[in-house]
Amino acid sequence: MRPATLADVAELTLKGDSFDRCLANFLDGFYAHPGTGALAPTPVLLAPHCGELGRVQDAYLAATAEELARLHHLPTPDWTATDLRALHRPWFASPLGALRAVLLLESPPAFRCRNLFVSENALSRA
Repeated sequence: MRPATLADVAELTLKGDSFDRCLANFLDGFYAHPGTGALAPTPVLLAPHCGELGRVQDAYLAATAEELARLHHLPTPDWTATDLRALHRPWFASPLGALRAVLLLESPPAFRCRNLFVSENALSRA
């Protein structure tokens, strides 16, 4: 099943699917037909079920929704604003210390404000 919403990504992740694969599949569908409906439903929080990884994924979903809304001139969903979808400690997409400076510079604002440091093309699908 291709997730049609970010809420679907969270549900499928809880059922054991790969978060990364589900998010990539969501992005493929979103870029084909961008719209508020894909971003609006509130995803279930993954942290209570998946611990620290779930906290990162919760923040990533919120950052994704906010960044896609910004890029496509859509309203930012209210669910993205909660502190439960931000990290208290920085998380870097790469464990390599040499890349941290690059990630600090490249991270889109929606990611950076949640303490997520990713490449500028983290949401790209080529």
